[in-house]
Amino acid sequence: MLEITNLNKTFFPGTVNERKALRDINLTLTDGEFVTVIGSNGAGKSTVLNMVGGKLRPDTGAVRIAGKDVTKLPDHSRARFIGRVFQDPMAGTAPNMTIEENMSLALGRGTLRALASGVTKRKREKFVEELRSLELGLENRLKAKVGLLSGGQRQALSLLMATFSGPKILLLDEHTAALDPQRAALVARLTEEIVVRHQLTTLMVTHNMEQALRLGTRLIMMHDGQIILDLDSAQKAKMTVPGLLHEFEKIKGAQLDDRTMLQ
Repeated sequence: MLEITNLNKTFFPGTVNERKALRDINLTLTDGEFVTVIGSNGAGKSTVLNMVGGKLRPDTGAVRIAGKDVTKLPDHSRARFIGRVFQDPMAGTAPNMTIEENMSLALGRGTLRALASGVTKRKREKFVEELRSLELGLENRLKAKVGLLSGGQRQALSLLMATFSGPKILLLDEHTAALDPQRAALVARLTEEIVVRHQLTTLMVTHNMEQALRLGTRLIMMHDGQIILDLDSAQKAKMTVPGLLHEFEKIKGAQLDDRTMLQ
C-alpha cells in the first residue's frame, strides 16, 4: 500500500546550517498495517510524514501509494487518498464554521465541487451517524461552531474527518501530544477503533513510547535520519519501554533516557 524507497533529504544544503534530515529511508506498509514511529527530536519522523503527505519533496528517492508514484505530486493532489491529523487541534478544523460545515468540507476533500447546498439532509444523517461513534455528544451539536469545542473534541473530530474521503493512508503527527492525559487517552482509543473499523494503513509519529508499544501492529525507531529499529507485531508485544531504550543504546552505542525521547 505504501512504499518509501531510498528517500534522502537535506535542509539548507551548502550552508553552515546544512542538516541531513533523511538518509536512504526504505519502508513498506502493507494494507491495513498500523505503524508507530518514535525517535528523539531531529530524528526525521515528521519529515517522513511530510514526504508521504506531499508537504516536502525528497532530494532523491520515491514514494508510492497503492503502486502509484506520488513523489512529485503536491499535497492537494494527494488529498483524496491521504488523511492527516496534526499535533495542533486547531490545525485540522475551521473554528468559525459549524461542525456540520467542517464535516461537509472534509467529505468533499480531493474532489471537484459544483455549486450546491453545502449540507444536505442526507449528509447530515451521515454526520450524525459518524459522530455518534465518538460518544462525545457531538451528534447533538451539528450547528455549534467548532471553535467552541475543547481541544480533545476538536482532535476527535479531526480524526473522524480525516477518514471521510476514504483515504488509503492515514498520517498521524503526534496527534495526542497537545492534549491533557485524559483527552489524549480518549483520542488514542478512538484512533485504534477508527483505524480498525476502516482498515486504514496508518503511520503514526509519537514521542510517547508506551503509546507506541500499545497501539498499532508494528513499531519503528528513527535516529539521525535513519530507521534503526523495526519491530513486527510479535516483537512489539514483548517489548517494554526500558527495552526500547536498551535497544537504542545497543544499536547506536549512546545513552538515551525516556526524557530525551519525549522531548
